[in-house]
Amino acid sequence: MACTTGNPPPCSSSPEPGNPPATRDARSLLSDAAFTGVMHTVLDNNPGMDPSMAGRIVVEGLKFVHAAALFPTVPISPTRVVDEGWHALILHTHLYATLCSRLGRTVHHYPERPDESRHDPDVVTRTVALIEQAGYTIDPDLWLEPRKSLVTVAANCSHTQKPGGCGPINPGNCASGGGD
Repeated sequence: MACTTGNPPPCSSSPEPGNPPATRDARSLLSDAAFTGVMHTVLDNNPGMDPSMAGRIVVEGLKFVHAAALFPTVPISPTRVVDEGWHALILHTHLYATLCSRLGRTVHHYPERPDESRHDPDVVTRTVALIEQAGYTIDPDLWLEPRKSLVTVAANCSHTQKPGGCGPINPGNCASGGGD
């Protein structure tokens, strides 16, 4: 599976202050075949999930990765549901590497075991704001706090604010390390 060959949306600069960007379509970041493959990975990992929900999860994962690539110095984090879509993207290694290259940087994954006590709603609020600043409309049902989650997913990690300003997701280099 490969990413589409068309030009991706611009990713080297953020929208001008005061001028909201046109709404982007994250689904267009992947070809139909690539998107279907990633969606089936979500379905395989979550037996019984409705295919339309799996598609929504992948779309939000794409929005998250794009925002993380656009705003590399801002610590952001997906919800556990959106993380499921990001995991599925990462499992398609060539597709993910190609996507990240098109977006201008690799967005690395630093998993932690889930722990609701570490949930920081400010990080999710900041993440949603940056996704919207990147020109996307979020699916609010998939950006809920852990106890209000619309769907249960197999993703068994969460991301929290890390000491030292590195944050839960660091698209560039991070002195505090981490790994998959």
